[in-house]
Parts: sequence; structure tokens; C-alpha cells
Amino acid sequence: MAYSAKIGPSILSSDLSCLGSECVRMMDCGADYLHLDVMDGHFVPNITFGHPMVECLRKSVGQEPFFDMHMMVSRPEQWVKPMSAAGANQYTFHLEATTNPGNLIKEIRESGMKVGLAIKPGTTVEELAPWANQIDMALVMTVEPGFGGQKFLEDMMPKVSWLRSQFPSLDIEVDGGVGPDSIHKCAEAGANMIVSGSAVISSDDPRSVIALLRTVVAEAIQKRSLDR
Repeated sequence: MAYSAKIGPSILSSDLSCLGSECVRMMDCGADYLHLDVMDGHFVPNITFGHPMVECLRKSVGQEPFFDMHMMVSRPEQWVKPMSAAGANQYTFHLEATTNPGNLIKEIRESGMKVGLAIKPGTTVEELAPWANQIDMALVMTVEPGFGGQKFLEDMMPKVSWLRSQFPSLDIEVDGGVGPDSIHKCAEAGANMIVSGSAVISSDDPRSVIALLRTVVAEAIQKRSLDR
């Protein structure tokens, strides 16, 4: 199995007035990567930040942190080159936001980034399937994208299970309402990349929360490999 447990705090849950130091704090607490939510006010109702801030963050935190860009934008094609130039490592776009996923996947690869493909709760996993062998990661949203602090949608777990059974070595990410209360369900379904916002960042002890999430996922991966 090519995949491993990775925990990526969603930095949108942090104090945005000191984002650079918050990113460093998360990495110091054991984060494997940083999940950056880009919202354009069109694809989702909220507005966050764009590539200029990513460029500033990269300069501030150095080359080491892996930036997983979750592009909740209505024209994902538009931001591939700017995000690559700003220092993004992975460009995760929404299947619902483009009419030509194949072209976009190619473009992201050519710009030197990894490719993530996300689906909203209302999108079936079968719609993602034709592209699964061309991407590095599938993101199954476990809330409606656009706002933090929503309740985890457990009924998204069959999507994760199906993807894991069909594409055994694919990185599968879950995002939305994920924390110590819901991690077991995510891990058992087969998710290995865990985005967690307030559960990690608002915790009095983020290091122990990250460690807990990683342990649960790693144990599920190990059990899966023994069961095969």
C-alpha cells in the first residue's frame, strides 16, 4: 500500500492576523501538511484569500510545509499558474467547477503541482471515478464547502469506502467536521489524509490531537493491510 496517515490542519480556523506564525505552530505540533482553503464568493458564498497571500506565507514559513490548496472557486483553470508560482504544492479543484477535468489535471501537472480532485456532498463518487487514476488525491467533502464549524456528515463515508476498494493506493482526503469524535469513522472507511480545523487549532493541546488523529488512521491502515 502506497498511502500513509497524514494530518493537515485547516489554517482557516486559526487567527488570521498571525497566519505565518500559526502555520509554523501547526508544523511544530506535528502536522504533515497545511490545508489552505481558497474561496471566491462564487462557487461558495464565502471569500478567503488568493495567491498573493500564499506567496507571502511561503516566504514566511520556508519551503518545508506542503501546501494543499483547496480551490473552492468557480474558475479553477484561472489560478493554476499563479498558485504554482506562489509556492503551492498540491492544487485540489472541485469536479463541479469545471467542464474539462482532464485538461485541468494536465495543466496542474505541467505546472509542477500534485493534483487533487474534490467532490461536494451532493456529487456521487462514481462521477469522480473516471479521473481517479490520473490524480494524486481524491477529496470527499464531509460538509458543504464554504464555512468552517459544520457538523460532520457520516453518510459520506460509503464514498470513501468505495474509493478505497476501487483505488487501493489512492490518497483519500476528508474535510469538514473531522476531529477526535469522527476520526474513527473516517479511518475505518479508508481515508488517510485528514483535514481538521477547529478540533486541532482551537485545542489547548494541538500536538496531542494531531497525534491521536494520526494514530487512529495509521492503525486502520495497518489493519487493512493485514486483512488483505
